[in-house]
Amino acid sequence: MALAGRAVLRWGARLPSPPSPCAAAAPLCRPAWLPAACERRYSSRGKEKLDMSTYPVESIRNFSIIAHVDHGKSTLADRLLEITGTISKTDRNKQVLDKLQVERERGITVKAQSASLFYNHEGINYLLNLIDTPGHVDFSYEVSRSLSACQGVILVVDANEGIQAQTVANFYLAFEAQLSIIPVINKIDLKNADPERVEKQIEKLFDIPTDECVRISAKQGTNVEKVLQKVIEKIPPPQCNTADPLKALVFDSTFDHYRGVVANIALFGGEVAKGHKIVSAHTKKRYEVNEVGILTPDEQPTHKLYAGQVGYLIAGMKEVAEAQIGDTLFLYKQPVEPLPGFKSAKPMVFAGMYPIDQTEYNNLKSALERLTLNDSSVTVHRDSSLALGAGWRLGFLGLLHMEVFNQRLEQEYNMSVIVTAPTVPYKAVLSSAKLIKEYGKDQITIISPAQFPDKLSVSEYLEPTVLGTIVTPHEYIGKIITLCQDRRAVQKDMLYIDENRVMLKYLFPLNEIVVDFYDALKSLSSGYASFDYEDAGYQSADLIKMDILLNGNPVEELATITHKDKAHAAGKLLCERLKETIPRQLFEIAIQAAIGKKIIARETLKAYRKNVVAKCYGGDITRRMKLLKRQAEGKRLMRKIGNVEVPRDAFIRVLKREPDK
Repeated sequence: MALAGRAVLRWGARLPSPPSPCAAAAPLCRPAWLPAACERRYSSRGKEKLDMSTYPVESIRNFSIIAHVDHGKSTLADRLLEITGTISKTDRNKQVLDKLQVERERGITVKAQSASLFYNHEGINYLLNLIDTPGHVDFSYEVSRSLSACQGVILVVDANEGIQAQTVANFYLAFEAQLSIIPVINKIDLKNADPERVEKQIEKLFDIPTDECVRISAKQGTNVEKVLQKVIEKIPPPQCNTADPLKALVFDSTFDHYRGVVANIALFGGEVAKGHKIVSAHTKKRYEVNEVGILTPDEQPTHKLYAGQVGYLIAGMKEVAEAQIGDTLFLYKQPVEPLPGFKSAKPMVFAGMYPIDQTEYNNLKSALERLTLNDSSVTVHRDSSLALGAGWRLGFLGLLHMEVFNQRLEQEYNMSVIVTAPTVPYKAVLSSAKLIKEYGKDQITIISPAQFPDKLSVSEYLEPTVLGTIVTPHEYIGKIITLCQDRRAVQKDMLYIDENRVMLKYLFPLNEIVVDFYDALKSLSSGYASFDYEDAGYQSADLIKMDILLNGNPVEELATITHKDKAHAAGKLLCERLKETIPRQLFEIAIQAAIGKKIIARETLKAYRKNVVAKCYGGDITRRMKLLKRQAEGKRLMRKIGNVEVPRDAFIRVLKREPDK
């Protein structure tokens, strides 16, 4: 009996302890063996699905937050998320919707992010779909896409800085889309804040009465609740019906390596649920819906999405190209009229990208493919250079976009690359019948100097232009006008916003502002001026191809396209930089910049020279002259047969963007 009891005791000792009630109630979490990248996928499966049918179209509000850079969009979004209970209130809530490392480091928004908020106002439950947008001019494409899914916007203006260039640009984007606009004056807690002045600026420029402006401090949470009430009162609900057939607009997409494409959609009619068969109006491909849900701001699966709601959809799409931005999705055998969609993003700046070591080519290729899946506005073309090896020619929306892309390559994929100086796409109108037949058209686009056609076969060259808006305090006008004239700009308009601030409009050639214009503008105005631009088409220009010669031999990699008026200064600068980077030889090297056969700039790299007269001590001068003459003849012969090998690192230093520009 005792033995049996002991056996029972021994057996009982092996039994696992019963699970605690807390452990049983704990949410499903990621096991230790599962990769961290799977956590979001795993946790979304464990979440209980929401029922979205309790939110009819009348209680839905879709809105964006738009503003100039650093006027407090993301901070306001954080406070709205806290007030509605979407996220818990802690001191660590900073840039909650900015998920990329580069966004947190630079303190800017690069990618538009959406979140669904639940808010009770006067006893009615409302579903508010918020989209936080970027403020920099390079990412205005993200803003215009976001506005397509909205019925209204919150226009945030800094109470200290007032209306800036991007504020004006974003206002007109919303105005053209016929959206309701709620002006919000942020940072009223600052020492130098002057909300009355900003209200007058808004009234003068945008014709919005001053009593409609809401004064807030997003950082301290002052008056933020009033913004939510204004959103419900001023912004209309979406004009759509659940009884209609499904019509969903894809306004953004990201790529998940485990689930494929995650498409952000706005429903303009009908409903969508797991198991539905849907068709893309763009590709005509058929898919089965695997998951639908809303972003809170993390993915929260739902049973269905209904008309007027904004959420995400996963349907087994393997490539981002399948989830074309601006595409319309509809149910199989229930076709609908596709929505207008968007103009595709047009690259404004091109740059060469090469691996530092050619053995890294395949790794860089796979990193570029993965990163362009999540940033579809980058265009990629294969390219190769004798000096830098195989690489790519990438098209970006602007200089900041290029820097952010490069930074993401380094941070997310651990890739170090050589990025060449940025260039812009030119055009040439051909006059030669032979060339027209060869290209199949009379106008060609030139994105590298190697494609530049000879002047004899071209009737005119065209360069891209932009309409630039500069908002500045009036004391800097003189300096800024001089800067713009130096950059070949033509003044179009000048308007005083109030007694202290002026808005200037100029037509700029794009290649004059692409590298260092913004830095020069900030320096001249002590950081107070702001700049924004929009595409203004092409104009005729006197363009030339400038070659660099080393001892009379052209170096293809160093050729550039420039305006005739700027050629001399550009040639001189390039020759000086080459003189500093090319190692000295035993013979003299002539570094020349040439247009056709005309030399416009020259630098001479002196030869290493042995002191052949060191052994002469006194005696006749003819002995000394004889030794020097023999040395000069040797150098002359060496220069004839010597070949200048420009080392790879010298090419990199000359072609690479200067860090101080």
